[in-house]
Amino acid sequence: MIHDVIVVGAGFAGLSAALALRDDGLDVLVLEARGRVGGRVETQANSLGERYDSGGQFLCEDMPHVMALAKHHGKTLVTTPIDGSFTLQPEMSEEDSRALWDANVAIRDRMNSIDPADPAVGDLSVWDWLQQQPDDADAKSAFCSTIEGLWCQPIDAVPVWYLIDNDRRITNEVSELQYFLAETMHALAEDLAADLGDRIRLSVPVREVRHDGSGVTLMTAEGLLQARRLVIAAPPVVANRIVFSPALPAKLARALNAWRSGTVIKMRLRYTRAFWRDQGRNGMVLWRDIHGLFVCDTSRDDAHPALVVFIGGPSALRLRALGDAALRAEILTRIAAALGPQILEPLDVAMRDWIDDPWSGGGYSDIVADFSAHDAEALLRAGTAPIHFASSELSPSFPGYVEGAIVSGRAAAAAILETFERPVGRDPLA
Repeated sequence: MIHDVIVVGAGFAGLSAALALRDDGLDVLVLEARGRVGGRVETQANSLGERYDSGGQFLCEDMPHVMALAKHHGKTLVTTPIDGSFTLQPEMSEEDSRALWDANVAIRDRMNSIDPADPAVGDLSVWDWLQQQPDDADAKSAFCSTIEGLWCQPIDAVPVWYLIDNDRRITNEVSELQYFLAETMHALAEDLAADLGDRIRLSVPVREVRHDGSGVTLMTAEGLLQARRLVIAAPPVVANRIVFSPALPAKLARALNAWRSGTVIKMRLRYTRAFWRDQGRNGMVLWRDIHGLFVCDTSRDDAHPALVVFIGGPSALRLRALGDAALRAEILTRIAAALGPQILEPLDVAMRDWIDDPWSGGGYSDIVADFSAHDAEALLRAGTAPIHFASSELSPSFPGYVEGAIVSGRAAAAAILETFERPVGRDPLA
């Protein structure tokens, strides 16, 4: 059997592409290497038997596609608790904290005012550019912590032109942490998968793609699978592990090789009550002396008090090397210094290490790490017939977020539909 389209990857990009193609009447098959759907969105169960988002979790009202899907599938929006004061570590006065945060934002705004095509920044890392700025050491350190926490990379590995271009596409005016879903974001991915029914096959990794002008043949443990078109809906680093025969065009192969996965660990701490609120704190903590460490309150309700901890970039690698017990001890000790000694007595500590994940590469997303690869995203979006690429990293809006994955998947589907020749007499609603 020759399918119209095979989609490799059942994250939000792959699911969105497959649904759009199916809705237009095409025969679509989705192959997922994992035993579950969702990609970098997943749930795990803690020791209390509670399921929680161990991967992608947040959304906001400025992300229209994921918001619409959540509404359509009857999901419950939970507002991330923000009432109370933000905590900066090492501790500073409220006035100094506000001034430091404003200085951090000013640096980011200054960076984003630069044209990413300006030759003056063509070979600069974010670190190189930051050293040229007039800001004081504390402001630079706060900026460094923010960037390494969000992009999960050392800032000397991130091209400043890439960060500018990427950051400009993240256009929300409200916090991206505005909401999470009571039923979990992964439950939304499962809803999308349910709409595709038996068109999804789990635990079927694709190792090799043979292609020519007439279509593709995929080498899998289930044997050979054929399609007229292929969507590789996986992060670039993972897509680059697939063997293509013949080899991809040289420019496209270089574009696929230009990426590097982020390093991030996510922890969830459950307590009997949200005691940090007794001190008028909202549970949100940012550190200046350990870059990429961030905490926020993700209590679903008063009966389920919880904090989520993100450790990104070089800090994740350093702490991981200590081993799980020492990592947990250091993180709890640091949070206790910010929010009080009760932090040291959680009901449960759950941890998800995304570093070197076999089917994601890492998290939250890949970045272009080749300073000369200015056209990497454009080349991957264009693909090479009959192969198309889709991932959150390639999205024209909200790259690195679930929203971006949905946009990218639908864009890949639209590109296929523009060129697909349906058999004469075919019922598009069949």
